[in-house]
Amino acid sequence: MKAGFRDQGSKFNHMEQNTSLQQQLLEAGVHFGHLRKKWNPKMLPYIFAEKKGIHIIDLNKTTESLQEASAALKQIAKSGKKIMFVGTKKQAKEIVTECAKRVSMPFVTERWLGGMLTNFNTVRKSVKKMQSIEKMLTDGTFDSITKKERLTLARDKDKMEKVLGGIAQLGRVPAALFLIDIGHEHIALAEAKKLGITTFGMVDTNSDPNKVDFAIPSNDDATKSIAIIVNYIAAAIAEGLAERQAAKDDDVEEVTSDENEKKAARIQAEAESEAARGRGADKTARTPGAPKRRVPNSGRRTGAR
Repeated sequence: MKAGFRDQGSKFNHMEQNTSLQQQLLEAGVHFGHLRKKWNPKMLPYIFAEKKGIHIIDLNKTTESLQEASAALKQIAKSGKKIMFVGTKKQAKEIVTECAKRVSMPFVTERWLGGMLTNFNTVRKSVKKMQSIEKMLTDGTFDSITKKERLTLARDKDKMEKVLGGIAQLGRVPAALFLIDIGHEHIALAEAKKLGITTFGMVDTNSDPNKVDFAIPSNDDATKSIAIIVNYIAAAIAEGLAERQAAKDDDVEEVTSDENEKKAARIQAEAESEAARGRGADKTARTPGAPKRRVPNSGRRTGAR
């Protein structure tokens, strides 16, 4: 009976959390879609109603999709793989930059360079060039060149950093992409699909939700709407990273404990072996009537025949 009450209580808490999340989404205006004339018919399952010519997104579907996407991203982060945030829209840039930096993930908030994923090796060369210029500007290598040349190099570095700064620490192609407005980021989406990278995205009523692996039906134009979705995703990633770190710490403790146990066992075995040898020597010395060792006398004379 008590178990039944506990189950009901957990269900109630889950519903309460969902209601609270839905309320937050509602207050942030996540449910506002585009005009009816701009809609994509494939978004029909996610549309709740139409009001004054504007489609209203079903927040129940948004909540379910958001939680499903968050769980998947949490597992990717827990496995140690990278998730790239892509949001080049004006209202998304600052939010994406802040959230991505918070969880130490790569991000693109300026122009998406063609081939950033499909031609990743070339992009990495540009990143290394940028880092090389930055290093030389700071360590005094360029002190011998003219002021004009130094200024030109500094400007080149700033231009590259603006576009490539968010992926400077990315050593390989990311495992997943999180996109704000999949229609606006269609080049990034196409490259990810070509490479088989898992895609997540905020999908408004004018987009095709089937283009991404995890679609989150939501208003991708309002700053508040973008902020609440991206922050929720970042929190899930942070949780995955924390669990990964905790698992690493447990493994280190376990290895250390095993090593200590083995060391103690080895010392104990050596001590017991030493004690056993000592007891054997004492026993030999104290045993009466022990046979004497015969030493042959090679120098003794033999009588003449």
